[in-house]
Amino acid sequence: MTRSIQLLAAVSIFGLSTATFAAEQIHLVEHPVNETTTHVGHKKVDAVGDILSFANPIFDAANKTQVATDQGFCIRTVVGKSWECAWTNVLKDGMITVAGPFSDTDADSTFVVTGGTGKYAGAKGKMVLHVRGSKPEAYDFTFDLL
Repeated sequence: MTRSIQLLAAVSIFGLSTATFAAEQIHLVEHPVNETTTHVGHKKVDAVGDILSFANPIFDAANKTQVATDQGFCIRTVVGKSWECAWTNVLKDGMITVAGPFSDTDADSTFVVTGGTGKYAGAKGKMVLHVRGSKPEAYDFTFDLL
């Protein structure tokens, strides 16, 4: 039996479901305008365990019209280098959740898509975050959904 026939047989026998959407790429732009860092130590310095919480507007690929929002948090894991993050992107047709490391030192960070709702129910794939500018002024979010 070929591999594809075995897979179809497993789906039929065990009642496994396939993704409810086709492969899709979505490009959005986040504006980091509502972020707060809570320091865990007594001093207001960058330290392991600090928490960055946020709820920001997200714009279309042309960076002209707000089409979504996000909300989430990051925990500082390596001072001056990286955070571990998890957040929800709230779009018109549903939500997409992501998680993974955010790098302070690289222009790009890759996150795993951990799920979704609505049109994105059962979402899997990745999201690449690209820093725009040196401040940063905005972040490109490119979702590659399976």
